[in-house]
Amino acid sequence: MMTIWPPEFSAEGKSITIETSHPRHANDLGDAIENGALHKLWYTMIPPANAIEEEIDRRLALRANGSMLPFTIISKATGKAIGMTTYMNIDAANKRLEIGSTWYCKSVQRSSVNTECKLLLLEHAFEQLNCIAVEFRTHFINTQSRQAIERLGAKLDGVLRGHMIMENGTIRDTACYSILASEWPTVKAHLRWQLAKPR
Repeated sequence: MMTIWPPEFSAEGKSITIETSHPRHANDLGDAIENGALHKLWYTMIPPANAIEEEIDRRLALRANGSMLPFTIISKATGKAIGMTTYMNIDAANKRLEIGSTWYCKSVQRSSVNTECKLLLLEHAFEQLNCIAVEFRTHFINTQSRQAIERLGAKLDGVLRGHMIMENGTIRDTACYSILASEWPTVKAHLRWQLAKPR
């Protein structure tokens, strides 16, 4: 039987937990999508609420072939799922992966949730999986996402021009960022400082 890297895990922060995505999360995630009509953002790839079960199945199928580990983000205050994220483009031989396909319901955007989620995922990647680098990618035009990635401390590696064809037929230029293992202690200290600041 093939051993899939990385193994499944869950993690708990102050306000959220992350766990492997499961069909039981579908109803909450559908509500989260409707909170802000996220599927209407043309420069992202978030399914409509009625297709979230199919999206969970798609991500779990990628898990089965070793190219993705999908997570659901759950609010500790409500017990409800508020978004999704993944380890993706997994390169087990070179200990590299991307954190991506991330979205949150509108009510928690621009809160501490993204910082806390990324801290948990990065901590596991660098300290448990011994990754040499963790990547982030987003549409070049998605300034909100790019600013969030840069706030984490990731550095821009470059832009893949003409990288993807979007559902509406437009061409996506992809901004590629990364954090190296040597940079992780500084990034970790910065993320913890951000989370400790009064809001």
